[in-house]
Amino acid sequence: MRILVLGSGAREHAIVTALLRENAGHQITVAPGNAGIAADVPVIALDATNPAVVTEFALDNDIDLVVIGPEAPLVAGVADKLRQRGIAVFGPGRAAAALEGSKTFAKRIMDEAGVPTGRAVRVGTLDEAVAAIDEYGAPYVVKADGLAAGKGVLVTPDRDAAIAHATYWLGQGSVLVEEFLDGQEVSLFLLSDGHNVLPLAPAQDYKRLSDDDEGPNTGGMGAYSPLPWLPAGFVDEVIETIALPTVRQLASEQTPFIGLLYCGLIVTDSGIRVIEFNARFGDPETQVVLPRLVTPLSGLLFAAAIGGLGGLPRPEFSDDVAVTVVLASEGYPETPVTGRTIAGLDTASAIHGVTIAHAATAHSDGRLVATGGRVLSVVAIGTDFAEARSRAYRALEAIDLEGGHYRTDIAARVAR
Repeated sequence: MRILVLGSGAREHAIVTALLRENAGHQITVAPGNAGIAADVPVIALDATNPAVVTEFALDNDIDLVVIGPEAPLVAGVADKLRQRGIAVFGPGRAAAALEGSKTFAKRIMDEAGVPTGRAVRVGTLDEAVAAIDEYGAPYVVKADGLAAGKGVLVTPDRDAAIAHATYWLGQGSVLVEEFLDGQEVSLFLLSDGHNVLPLAPAQDYKRLSDDDEGPNTGGMGAYSPLPWLPAGFVDEVIETIALPTVRQLASEQTPFIGLLYCGLIVTDSGIRVIEFNARFGDPETQVVLPRLVTPLSGLLFAAAIGGLGGLPRPEFSDDVAVTVVLASEGYPETPVTGRTIAGLDTASAIHGVTIAHAATAHSDGRLVATGGRVLSVVAIGTDFAEARSRAYRALEAIDLEGGHYRTDIAARVAR
């Protein structure tokens, strides 16, 4: 197939790696990509959030399938324009993408569908926010209503910090104040064709910046898959009580969800609850889910895009485990330092079972440099978590980025 992947992060690099692993002769182009992706497939500098530009390129180049990686093109309506011109696209239209683009919309859909989630109130003024913060009590959960690149959520025991967070995001729109839910978090990806869903393997993400879940929320500092501690029947329960009701509710509102439904879940004493939905592959969970995927990814994405998931078997995964650790720039997430040289990647990637997914890299004056906060993901496969962790951290020790930092406890709990 001729496949166009939109995006420039480690998630997109992981998608490309999975497609190339099929050895099916796919002609893959990525827009705009990054230095690591450009070493594997052609990249093109076009505005991935411009529906007309993306559609024109897809038509001119006889693209069979467009895979939309990040949320911004989805919310911009890129998928809508492509579908209007008859191009198969993996990614929801603008209306369905509001499941991620607006937490208020997501809560309404969940309420209508009877999906279990935490209590929440939408506020538009500081007085309303303070009243809601005091009503729900500590730990306080305050979320920006719209897209915030993984930085709009604050969970804190500090009332003043919660109010300050609400104050900042109220300057950019509405805010949700939610009840705190306690338990283990799980990320579960489900492919959807607008009517049917197929699950991928569960993963766990590490959102906090530092070890022991300290520091501010980030876009994700690492992940692992599978989750050996999950109860039997977990995936089936999520499908029946969360994913299918959500997809069917959206379909009933004439906003079919075609693409990747990311269910951010928490396993509480009262059962599974939804923390949030995303409308695309999660980062860094994609980096540990796709390396274990045995079923060809291209067939799954294309089937979802054309409404053909019904009757397909669930995707198969290897018995290997996967761990990914994110290397971040100095100052991330507040004020990342960019432009510094990255070295040692050849040594790191030569370690058995290790691959490097580039997130924010570029070539400058003959050097590979960091261009953003989360620079790359070191991905390691192993027969068990101790082996995968050892490989990942050996690789990180080989990489040189001035001021670079990473968590040292990714998957430590399951490796004991």
